[in-house]
Amino acid sequence: MIKTLYKGSSSACFEIQNHSPYYSPEEYSVRLAGREVYRGHENVFSVFELKPDTEYELSVCFSESEETVSFRTESESCCINVRSFGAVGDGVHEDTIAIQTAINMIPEKGRLYFPEGTYLTLPLTLRSHITIELSEKAVLLGSTDRERYPIIPAIINDENGKEIPFAGFEGIEQDAYQSLIQGSYVSDIRIVGKGRIDGNGQNGDWWKNFNEFPAKRPRAVFLNRCQNVTLHGVTVANSASWHIHPYFSQNISLLDCSVSAPKVSPNTDAIDPESCDYVDIIGCKFSVGDDCIAVKSGKIDMAMKYHVPADHHTIRNCLMQFGHGALTLGSELSAGIRNVSVTQCLFRETDRGLRIKSRRGRGKESVITDVLFDNIRMEKVKTPIVINMWYNCVDPDRYTEYVWSREHLPIDDRTPHLGLFEFKNMECVDAEVAACYIDGLPESPIDRVELENVSVSFASDAKPGVPAMQNFAEERCRLGIYLDNVREISVKNVRLSGVVGESLIADHYEKITTEGFE
Repeated sequence: MIKTLYKGSSSACFEIQNHSPYYSPEEYSVRLAGREVYRGHENVFSVFELKPDTEYELSVCFSESEETVSFRTESESCCINVRSFGAVGDGVHEDTIAIQTAINMIPEKGRLYFPEGTYLTLPLTLRSHITIELSEKAVLLGSTDRERYPIIPAIINDENGKEIPFAGFEGIEQDAYQSLIQGSYVSDIRIVGKGRIDGNGQNGDWWKNFNEFPAKRPRAVFLNRCQNVTLHGVTVANSASWHIHPYFSQNISLLDCSVSAPKVSPNTDAIDPESCDYVDIIGCKFSVGDDCIAVKSGKIDMAMKYHVPADHHTIRNCLMQFGHGALTLGSELSAGIRNVSVTQCLFRETDRGLRIKSRRGRGKESVITDVLFDNIRMEKVKTPIVINMWYNCVDPDRYTEYVWSREHLPIDDRTPHLGLFEFKNMECVDAEVAACYIDGLPESPIDRVELENVSVSFASDAKPGVPAMQNFAEERCRLGIYLDNVREISVKNVRLSGVVGESLIADHYEKITTEGFE
C-alpha cells in the first residue's frame, strides 16, 4: 500500500507501507505518465516538477507487483522565477535584495522558483501563504560576512508594554543573529524541491570562538511561533548552529529531506523542535556534528513563563547517522515532552540511540512521558538506550553538588519527572558501551520502562566509553542492561550477546518482571 504524505502545487511525497526500517526490502521504480521518475530502496520517495492543479497517475513497480496511486496537485496563484527580480545566482554577486523583494512581492498562494544556480545571500524573512521551490541544482548559500547579519532581540516591548518574543537559543530567550531563513508569526509556508539550503558555516567563523560573539549563532531555518510549515525534499547543510529550529510552532512537517554537516562541526543538530505541537519528521536522512533530532521545551525560566510542552511528535522511516544521539529529548525540557513516537527508523554509528538528558533544576513541569520506540534497527550505535537524569553539560551549575549528589533530596519546584518509556521490536548490532543505561533520581524515580522483543549484540572489538554525560561517570564496555531508580521494569523477550558481567543490573525499583530474557 502506498500512502500519500504530501501534495503541493509542484511536488508530492509518498510512503511505502511495510515493516522494514527506512529501506524497502527490494528496489522499486516509480513511473509517472509512463516515464520513470525515480528508482530506489527508500520507503519514502518524492516526485517533483509537477504542474499545478493537475491530475496524475503514479505507478510503483516492484519485481512481482505494481501499485497505482492517483492524486491531484494543488492550485496556485502564480509561479515567478526569482531571476525576474534581478537575482544572479552565480555565487559571487549577493542576491539578498532580489530574493527578499521577490518574497515580499509575490501574491498569496504564489510559488517563488529558483532555477539552477548558487544564490549568495544574507538572512531572509519569510511571509505567509507562499511556496519557495529550489530546483535540483539550486543552492541558497549563506554569506560568511557575520557583521552584516542583523541581531534579533529576544523580546521587544510594543507601544503598550506587551512583550513580543522573537529569539531564543538553548532553552533561553536571548538575542540571536537572524537565521538564514527566518519566519516569525507566519503560516502556510512550503519550502520544496531537490535543491540545497547551505549555511556555509565551514567557510566563515561561525564554528570558531562562537562563545565570544555578541549574540547567539543563527540557524539555517528558524521558525518562531509559526503554523503549517512544510519542508519537502530539500537538503539543509552546514548551518552556523542547529540546522532547523521550529520554536513555539504548530503543525511542522519535514518530509524526505536531508540534513548534513561534518562530524566535527559544533552544535549542528539536524532539527530541534522546541515547545512545538504536532511535528512530523518522515523519510528524512541526517548526518551531523551533534544530535540528529533533539526535542526540547526550554529551560525552567522559559517553561514557567509560557507553560508550553512539546507534544505529538511523529518520527518515522528516518535514517540517522554519526550524530551524538539519533533521537534526543532535552536537555532543555522544562515545560515537558509527551507523546513522542519513533518507528521504523535506522540508526547508524551514532553515540546513542535514544538519549534523554535531564537533571535536577529542570523543574516540576518537566514531565517526560509516553515515549515509544518501535521497529528500530541500530548499527554500530555505542549505547542504544540512554535515560540520564544527571546531565552535567551546558548549565553554569553543572558541577555543583545539587546536580551530582546521590542523596534523596527534597522534591520541590525544581524537580523533574519521567513517566512511561516503551522500547519494542528493536535490533541493535555492534554496540560497544552498554545495551541500555537508565539512571533516575532517587527522589523522583522513573515511573515505568518496558523492553519487549529487543536484541543487542556487542562488537568483538568494542571500545570503552561513557554511556551518559554525568559527573564522576565511569567508562563501561559491553555493559548489559543497567537500571537505577525506576519504579516498574518490564523485560520481555530480550536477548543480549557479548555482555561482560551481569546481563541485568537493577537497583532501587519497586517491581520488576522478566520473561524470555537471555
